[in-house]
Amino acid sequence: MSSTLIRPTETGAAREKVTPRRRTRIFALPEARWALGALVLFLLALPLYLSGAPAWSWGSLFAAVYVTGGWEPGWAGLQALKDKTLDVDLLMVVAALGAAAIGQGLDGALLIVIFATSGALEAVATARTADSVRGLLDLAPATATRLLDDGGEESLPTEELHVGDTILVRPGERIGADGRVLEGTSEVDQATITGEPLPVAKEAGDEVFAGTLNGTGALRVRVERDPSDSVIARIVAMVEEASETKAPTQLFIEKVEQRYSLGMVAATVALFVLPLLFDADLRSTLLRAMTFMIVASPCAVVLATMPPLLSAIANAGRHGVLVKSAVVMERLGQVDAVALDKTGTLTEGTPRVTDIRPLAASGLTVDELLRLAAAAEHPSEHPLARAIVDAARIRNLDIPLVEDFTSTPGAGVSAKVNDRTVMVGSPTRILDGSTGHPAVAVAAGMEQEGRTAVLVTLDGTPVGALGIADRLREEAAATVAALGELTGTAPVLVTGDNPRAASLLAAEVGITDVRAGLLPQDKVTAVQEMERAGRKVLVVGDGVNDAPALAAAHAGIAMGRAGSDLALETADAVVVRDELATIPAVVRLSRQARRLVVQNLVIAALFISGLVIWDLFGTLPLPLGVAGHEGSTVVVGLNGLRLLADAAWKQTRPKGHQ
Repeated sequence: MSSTLIRPTETGAAREKVTPRRRTRIFALPEARWALGALVLFLLALPLYLSGAPAWSWGSLFAAVYVTGGWEPGWAGLQALKDKTLDVDLLMVVAALGAAAIGQGLDGALLIVIFATSGALEAVATARTADSVRGLLDLAPATATRLLDDGGEESLPTEELHVGDTILVRPGERIGADGRVLEGTSEVDQATITGEPLPVAKEAGDEVFAGTLNGTGALRVRVERDPSDSVIARIVAMVEEASETKAPTQLFIEKVEQRYSLGMVAATVALFVLPLLFDADLRSTLLRAMTFMIVASPCAVVLATMPPLLSAIANAGRHGVLVKSAVVMERLGQVDAVALDKTGTLTEGTPRVTDIRPLAASGLTVDELLRLAAAAEHPSEHPLARAIVDAARIRNLDIPLVEDFTSTPGAGVSAKVNDRTVMVGSPTRILDGSTGHPAVAVAAGMEQEGRTAVLVTLDGTPVGALGIADRLREEAAATVAALGELTGTAPVLVTGDNPRAASLLAAEVGITDVRAGLLPQDKVTAVQEMERAGRKVLVVGDGVNDAPALAAAHAGIAMGRAGSDLALETADAVVVRDELATIPAVVRLSRQARRLVVQNLVIAALFISGLVIWDLFGTLPLPLGVAGHEGSTVVVGLNGLRLLADAAWKQTRPKGHQ
């Protein structure tokens, strides 16, 4: 008879592999090409400039840097002027040109390179996210098999399906539309939608989702939602919407960009025009105005914010956390509430055998029971079968070859082991609903503890049961406690898994607020409710079903090892090594970086205001102005680089975990 939950056959596995989506190559983006060109030209010009080569040699290269790296932000800034908006990119281009006008071509070229590179990185991040969102649509099959009234069938594009159509889903195929099973029994892997770690048995009357993977049984499904309104399509829409409406960066330079830019331009023009109205010398007036432009330019302010954040990003990266941008690093330090996914986040996401209980009357040992079960399950491709076989291999058990292997979706597997019939599968299916057998009590006890119970019979007689569960990560409880201490509120568990399994796990890690059985849109709603209450929410997840919540949250972190492409691209940060304990550590590191940003802004403000006052009310020599301007950038830069040291990371970790 058969297997409780069977993985797709090899044919099905092949069908599961959709055509890989094409990722945008970095240098396919014009911003990246222009930034690279500007950087290369700058690096060619710098040694010539420093070695005293003829001015025409390095001067022409610096001019090329201005054109290559500055034309695009300059043009965009001019376009923004039509909307009466003055952005900092245009201001930087003007400052760079001003520097060149008074012979400070190196300073201007460096400004151009910094801002061109920043724009390229932003363009790459945006393109990668867009690629991933589009790639999500690959989960839904391009075609489906529709059953006709005359008993025939036809293959057609899934977008041409209508509500009320009946489709045939063969073993190993992805389901083409949201609907309800009319006929057939199978197991469906719907982790992409609900996050459940194991395939779910489906029979007549059960709901199924587009893009989920059918097991070994054939299903007839009545379409209940238009393909454009399927759950998978709504996930795409929610991710796109949340990504577009995410709060702007909290970096200081962007908060004051408009006023500072307008004030600096107005002051520079005034310093140049007003003295000329009173017959001042043109050259000295231009020199004063350009000196003001140099010393008032916000280079030190830019460096005040970036080195601490970028140093924190580099430090976190060395310790297994990829933070995607300085904006993200800043946001992580602001979070005051945390929502955690269950499967693949607090747990490892892989089912493992946790209990091996032979019945006393069977006379079998633990190893003998496991050996029989592993032999029968060995030909199966189901996650439960893999867990049983892996458990036997860990114990170094010899797994005998079997004959007459059969599997029945929703029931179990059957095979001949040494001329004896071994069945492994669902207790209720194998025992036909019998409630009096001792094996029923054993299985029920396992299920009460949150395990999936699997019964083993030998020649029709129950001989024991196995308990299988998704194992909790060792550091889960400590991480939950640390996040609660950091934010001042206990984390919330948001999961698509069933309420009983979610509650049992929450109790183990110390979470009291449990929200289970959630579809992707429900997770987004939960996050939005927390944010409407004034919280800045950090979401931690790993699956496609977590992606909308990751995008909607103030900050999102994905578990990298088993995370879906969409979750990894949508999240603001990725835990590459799947070490949960690094999450509170990176939040603490972010808070350290934000403190250094404030320190640097104070230093930069003192330098800039001092030099500006000197230029306005005295005679600030241009070389001294440039030296003061560059000196301020060096001071704040070195201060920010302190977070590169390993000591900074160690300070974020509790004793014994450094």
